[in-house]
Amino acid sequence: PFLAISDLIPPRILIVAGSDSGGGAGIQADIKAASALGAFSTTAVAALTAQNSRGVQGIFPIPIDFVKQQMESVLLDFGTDVIKTGMLATKEIVTGVATQLKSEHSPIERWRRMMVCDPVMVSTSGHVLLEDSAIESVKRELFPLSTIVTPNIPEASLLLGNRKIEDIQSMKDAARDLCAMGPQWVYIKGGHLKNLGKANSGDEVKAIDILCNGRTGECKEYISPMIETGNTHGTGCTLASSISALLARGHTVEEAVASAKDYVSGAIKASVHLQLGSGPQGPLNHHWQNYKW
Repeated sequence: PFLAISDLIPPRILIVAGSDSGGGAGIQADIKAASALGAFSTTAVAALTAQNSRGVQGIFPIPIDFVKQQMESVLLDFGTDVIKTGMLATKEIVTGVATQLKSEHSPIERWRRMMVCDPVMVSTSGHVLLEDSAIESVKRELFPLSTIVTPNIPEASLLLGNRKIEDIQSMKDAARDLCAMGPQWVYIKGGHLKNLGKANSGDEVKAIDILCNGRTGECKEYISPMIETGNTHGTGCTLASSISALLARGHTVEEAVASAKDYVSGAIKASVHLQLGSGPQGPLNHHWQNYKW
């Protein structure tokens, strides 16, 4: 009997992002998370970094023509279901990636017009990963192409001109304003606000994220316990690539966000006792569902 195309072609994501030599974030984290959640990953490396658990020691942006060549090479042969963007480093790379995506048309569509934009701007250790001049380009050129944008609190603040985001209501307001820039959905991660959901001193601290529907303006809260650990390097990359993998598998945005948050929370919980590296930001066990370290 003949097999259906869906039986032959696995869920695919094309990751356009930076490399993390320490393996905890960037394209390395993206591939691990996508693999754990059942998607096949291809890549276009936009920047190289020298980094480890102590921080970022160096950044080398890839020439834009070669970034575009990587994308074209992958799309011509494998195609993709979802494109995920992460660290793009410079205004020129942001513009080049957007131009490549806008021009990507063929008789047989090589991607399903779904894109997850993770606007990576500053590393957990405080190292700038996106030039200031590129922020406007991300909003103007990538947001209108995006199915969903996934900033954390500091990134959402920068995108909105250093606006203060201090509670759930200001997170919702920020998400709606970011939706007005063009993406279909915005998902703001609340892990940087340590006292959310804590009314009394004895209450459990919650990690509360906000998902906003750009069409209706409706916001939904996603709540999980806050896990105290330094092993959170790459959680943003991991979440965005998890959403990408689940969208590629046919989940709705709301289903993908819920499952991705559960997966990342499980990875953090399973990594609390890991001792990889001597710095303050350790990596996750992305394959915690199958292997316990």
